[in-house]
Amino acid sequence: MRWTRSHIPTLREVPTEAEVVSHQLMLRAALIRKLSAGTYSYLPLGQRSLLKVIQIIRQEMNRAGALEVLLPALQPAEVWKRSGRYATMGPEMIRFKDRHGKEMVLGPTHEEVITQLVSGEIRSYRDLPKTLYQIQVKFRDEPRPRFGVIRSCEFLMKDAYSFDRDEKGLEVSYQGMFDAYQRIFERVGLKAIPVEAETGVMGGEDSHEFMVLAQSGEDTVVCCTACSYAASKGRAARDCKSETTDEVRYPVEGDPCVKCGKPLKLLAAIEVGHIFKLGTKYSSTLSATFLNEDGKQKAFVMGCYGIGVTRILAAVIETHHDEAGIRWPLTIAPFPIVIVPINLGDSATRREADALYEKVTQAGLEALLDDREVSGGVKLKDADLIGFPIRILLSEKTLQQSSVELKLRSQASSTLVKSSEVVGSLKKLLDKEGGLAG
Repeated sequence: MRWTRSHIPTLREVPTEAEVVSHQLMLRAALIRKLSAGTYSYLPLGQRSLLKVIQIIRQEMNRAGALEVLLPALQPAEVWKRSGRYATMGPEMIRFKDRHGKEMVLGPTHEEVITQLVSGEIRSYRDLPKTLYQIQVKFRDEPRPRFGVIRSCEFLMKDAYSFDRDEKGLEVSYQGMFDAYQRIFERVGLKAIPVEAETGVMGGEDSHEFMVLAQSGEDTVVCCTACSYAASKGRAARDCKSETTDEVRYPVEGDPCVKCGKPLKLLAAIEVGHIFKLGTKYSSTLSATFLNEDGKQKAFVMGCYGIGVTRILAAVIETHHDEAGIRWPLTIAPFPIVIVPINLGDSATRREADALYEKVTQAGLEALLDDREVSGGVKLKDADLIGFPIRILLSEKTLQQSSVELKLRSQASSTLVKSSEVVGSLKKLLDKEGGLAG
């Protein structure tokens, strides 16, 4: 892609509306633009990174044996009333009546819909287990949308649902998703800590949240300084609850760990994933059953597994940036390579830049050629702001040596590479870093 044929309107000033680094940089690096409170449009670079996150999630879900579906965002209120959650979801659920007076909702999640679907499609234990997933927009009328895409009213989620014949099967499905989540977060460049968590409005028997430590995080990880105990703030409050009183008291820094008695530590974090052992909460309520080996009707034993897809981008930026801008992991950078020719007014430089761009793209590598007729300083600042992992610089000086400057965004110094060896060097580098894209 050539810069002049894309749309990359970077911003020099920090937007006053942006409270956290990820929101600031997503606006400044031309990844998103605000439409209204809690809703954002994704510009070309933001969409490229988002699609790469989706590709990784899809690969790992398929690897774990999950099957992709697509469920309606527009849902009849009746199915929510049957489960009992229509009354408990609160004002975050967007509710309205259609032109026929039928009560409808915009789906904040899809447990009811998937349960109703499966109850009409899977009738025998021979068809189990099954795990179905989708990647789709969710809607929640947040009381206070903030921090850009970290807490928004419309967001992209990957939600999966497992259906098993018994609790033993659920344990296997749950562990499979747990392992898949760890692979996903590692591949997108996040250090996500799994912690025990409350089930909340989702219900069920047990759950784990995947937390990314970040100063801007609205969530809290409660962990022990000595043992392996780690929990969400709500779960830690339940764990610490006295047997003699119903009072709920959230732990504070230095409280004794319930497992070993050593001091607790509280850390700010961003929740990027949450998985639940639902059991028969929805299947029993919605009469979703199958015939077991004895020919008897039995409720499906379910699990559900969510990842905040759009939130991943913000979490990555919160944990991968410096004073100059974003530092994308190779796997989800909008382009892993940017080619920066200095002084395109020089015909030799322009010819060499075009030739290098053609060689790189013909080799199957993703690259953006900055062919704007602006100063070298502007190009270099934009390259660092957007955070391309690899920068190739061409100038009259490098041409005199039949070379280019190759620099990693994560390093301060650059390396002089012969022009004839650039493609080979890039392939080795991308393959080593796990970001080879073809």
